[in-house]
Amino acid sequence: MTNHDEAAAVRPLTLAWVSRHLEVGERIVGTEALHGGITAEMRRLTIGTRDGGTRDLVLRSFVDMERAEEWLHRETGALTLLTGTGVPAPGLVAVDPTAAQCEYPSLLMTHLAGRTVLDDEGLETRVPLLARQLVAIHAVRPTERPRKYVALTTADTVVTPKGADAAVWTAAIDVIRRPAPPYEGRFLHRDFQPGNVLFDVPPSRPESARITGVVDWAATSWGPTDLDVAHCSTNLALLHGPAWGQRFAEAYEEAGGVLAATASEQLYWRVRSGLAFSEEVRWVSQPWREAGRTELTTPVVEERLDGYVTALMDALG
Repeated sequence: MTNHDEAAAVRPLTLAWVSRHLEVGERIVGTEALHGGITAEMRRLTIGTRDGGTRDLVLRSFVDMERAEEWLHRETGALTLLTGTGVPAPGLVAVDPTAAQCEYPSLLMTHLAGRTVLDDEGLETRVPLLARQLVAIHAVRPTERPRKYVALTTADTVVTPKGADAAVWTAAIDVIRRPAPPYEGRFLHRDFQPGNVLFDVPPSRPESARITGVVDWAATSWGPTDLDVAHCSTNLALLHGPAWGQRFAEAYEEAGGVLAATASEQLYWRVRSGLAFSEEVRWVSQPWREAGRTELTTPVVEERLDGYVTALMDALG
């Protein structure tokens, strides 16, 4: 078996566990570390098949996470639910949520074609695709609702970026001191953003891009559509500039998605998401730099976050 790098090596117990879930005559012939994940180690496993061909699986292992069992149960439920819905999610192969057989809590799933795309080029094509995909996710009707959404940010935990307009941020913080607006609940991905969406982008025809998969379903929840839209909007604002955060919300409605009825209600969810990022700018932006967006330093991302929060307050406040 070949490894593309040392980090790709699968630990012995986990290797044996994966092997037990392969078809008769199959074996693992290669492993490759997948970069960009924050909460877990991700590896692509190349499987040699009986006919001499290969297929790929993905192994997700939670190494340093106290709530791994909870997250894996939630992701397992989501992947099972999404089978046959038309939402391009991985297929569940096996799960060991308590590390009963593996070194660490682990999930084995099918590999989806495509790649994450974080570049500015072609964004005007990808944003409507992202919006339509999120509308399709929100249309899923589970027989059993997932847990209610969790929003950990509070008015007291927000970190105002250096150089930001203190008055604007104080006003934004006051927005989330209010009670959450009423909402009609929907099935949420809860971390829908470009880093969790796979695209096929023909090199010579970027306008023909299409989504091939949506991954990382461990945070699925029940809550307002505005929450998923706000989260993706903030990611786009930090990756590509504040205007793209606003554009995504528009594209979501153009695709048939329904947001909160009033501007003040929409402001609540979008500001809450933006302020949540203030506490973890360095943590969030590191995978982007590792993926090639080296210009997205912490100060740059903080500046974009300030610009986005200011734009929200100007437009909806």
